[in-house]
Amino acid sequence: MIGELLADTPAAQALHAELVARWSEPHRRYHTLTHLRAVLAAIDDLADLAGDPVAVRLAAWFHDAVYDGRPGWDEERSAQLAQRRLPACGVPAERVAEVARLVRLTAAHDTLRDGDANGAVLCDADLAVLGRPGYEVYAADIRREYAHVPDELFAAGRSAVLARLLAVPNLYRTERARALWQDRARRNMSAELAALGG
Repeated sequence: MIGELLADTPAAQALHAELVARWSEPHRRYHTLTHLRAVLAAIDDLADLAGDPVAVRLAAWFHDAVYDGRPGWDEERSAQLAQRRLPACGVPAERVAEVARLVRLTAAHDTLRDGDANGAVLCDADLAVLGRPGYEVYAADIRREYAHVPDELFAAGRSAVLARLLAVPNLYRTERARALWQDRARRNMSAELAALGG
């Protein structure tokens, strides 16, 4: 619960309710509360590597809070939502800025700079699904989120994403995440790419 990260105030309770409602929107298939819980669980595996684990967990709550299926735009609007809501919950301005920065990072994980411990933990946790059991369900949910896209276009776009991820020497930024998830992630993505004809 986000309430564990914030003082117990009416504003924090209202924010929790709002975020749960956002993550529960009916048009979502993958970017749901299940995904949020998985990211938070992965952060638990890596939290001691972060400089500010509270900011990382808050960023997880916000990273897809606004989700219309528009990459980049969704993350920007989610970051702006954090900037609007967190100050009313007593979060210091410096941490609010860090949360917003982290949310924006999830738009393109490859923009992460070396030495960014908070960013590495959040991005690795966001990508943990690639190397965990249940990958097939994740892939099917992604397809359902993009059900409006014709099969041929989806296959081309998804193949490009998978090929880009597979081309990166290290999918995960932290050694621990690489040990936990990288080998399986590569196998999972390679199998999906082959099934797509890539």
